[in-house]
Amino acid sequence: MGFARTCSVALVGVEGVVVEVQADLEPGVAAFTLVGLPDKSLSESRDRVRAAVVNSGAEWPQKKLTVGLSPASVPKGGSGFDLAVAAAVLGAAERIDPRTIADLVLIGELGLDGRVRPVRGVLPAVLAAAEAGYRQVVVPEQTAGEASLVPGVSVLGVRTLRQLIAVLTDEPVPDEEAGEEGRPDAMLAGLLVPGAGIGTGLAAEPTEGPDLADVAGQHRARLALEVAAAGGHHLLLSGPPGAGKTMLAERLPGILPPLTRQESLEVTAVHSVAGILPPGEPLVRRAPYCAPHHSATMQSLVGGGNGLPRPGAVSLAHRGVLFLDEAPEFSGKVLDALRQPLESGHVVIARAAGVVRLPARFLLALAANPCPCGRHTLYGAGCECPASLVRRYQARLSGPLLDRVDLRVEVEPVTRADLLGQGGRGETTAAVAARVHEARTRAAARLADTPWKLNSEIPGHELRTRHLAAPGALATAERDVERGLLTARGLDRVLRVAWTVADLAGHDRPDSQDIALALELRTGVTRGVPVGAGGPA
Repeated sequence: MGFARTCSVALVGVEGVVVEVQADLEPGVAAFTLVGLPDKSLSESRDRVRAAVVNSGAEWPQKKLTVGLSPASVPKGGSGFDLAVAAAVLGAAERIDPRTIADLVLIGELGLDGRVRPVRGVLPAVLAAAEAGYRQVVVPEQTAGEASLVPGVSVLGVRTLRQLIAVLTDEPVPDEEAGEEGRPDAMLAGLLVPGAGIGTGLAAEPTEGPDLADVAGQHRARLALEVAAAGGHHLLLSGPPGAGKTMLAERLPGILPPLTRQESLEVTAVHSVAGILPPGEPLVRRAPYCAPHHSATMQSLVGGGNGLPRPGAVSLAHRGVLFLDEAPEFSGKVLDALRQPLESGHVVIARAAGVVRLPARFLLALAANPCPCGRHTLYGAGCECPASLVRRYQARLSGPLLDRVDLRVEVEPVTRADLLGQGGRGETTAAVAARVHEARTRAAARLADTPWKLNSEIPGHELRTRHLAAPGALATAERDVERGLLTARGLDRVLRVAWTVADLAGHDRPDSQDIALALELRTGVTRGVPVGAGGPA
């Protein structure tokens, strides 16, 4: 009788659970039994592992073989357990010393020829292993860079099962041939899921992506974009077609600062699980940008699918921008599903297969036309939409959702002078990004001893008790609350925006001008605050 054990990781959303893979050999009729709540793809590993072991030059044990995955109550799926199952079987057959694999975490899929194929979710899997106290992991060679992002963990990247056996038995490691140069690498097929990243991309560097200077005019909307980026405030751009709403939103990720190390790991983990992590770029350093089509379903936006839920657009836009163009065309239920993640920064999805908690702290940008034809606010443009139809169209963005949007800006049609460049070219993305970085630095210094990093994250109680505005600065906002123009949540959000405006202007705390500008950006009612092309006056 032979017994061996090693470890692998089961992913539940973007969180991992270390699984002990045990192999037991007993005399009897040759059979291979896999237990421990495996799904269909994991059950098929019996045939993959047997063929890979034989084609790697090792002898398959002709005994009764039982492989158990513990804890048995945790659902397990995917092909990432193949390498651990093969190692446990070889340990039980004494082809390798069982003690050498007892404290190893092995992640990878096996081909029938013994090649180790990459799988999705390596980064969150290695993070889970490190948190559980494991310090040695074995992963496919193509994902070794991704696994090496976790500090304090020794990573071994292998190309074939033969290489792993040689390393564990102190034999000469065979030099396996890589794919031919110039030909597509079929081994990378498991990393990218076709269709999983529709409408999702990673923001380019400010010098490479779309430039904010390409937008003609729109000084008020450009200011709102800068305030949104500096404080992490949600934004609604409404106006007629062709005014530049989409152009502005597409340039929003470019003015966001690079992700911190912790934020990069969070974003990379989500993109790795979703199968949209670019090969050769293990660490995502720029804020992601996700722009789903207005026909997106609830599952594609929030997350879901068959079996355990998968990340949706709100999670793919984590620490970045979620842009909903033609927002009123989205389903009302889909839009209202955003209300919870907008407040909490995460989404909890409950399905029959289990409950998954996914990160979803994103900056929401909405773009909307005033009516179905888009000409309702244009003088003499010939809008024929009935008033009732206009009201119904605008009501598709519900009050509770809009109450969570800090900035609401009316984007006016571009004038002939601005379009022809007679008013001068606007500021570049790099110039605005520099001011955003300075404002965020001021906010981070002020919030250094708190769990918050951005003004949009500060709770209302803290704003009213510890982070106070200048004396008398809130008089206008208090009158709006009394008249019912602002809710209690709306007042808190005005204060948050005012702090961001003050950070951009270099003020120690918001004054009456900062509050007035925040009210104007929140309610759309002009307060007579002057705005230049270079930001808050």
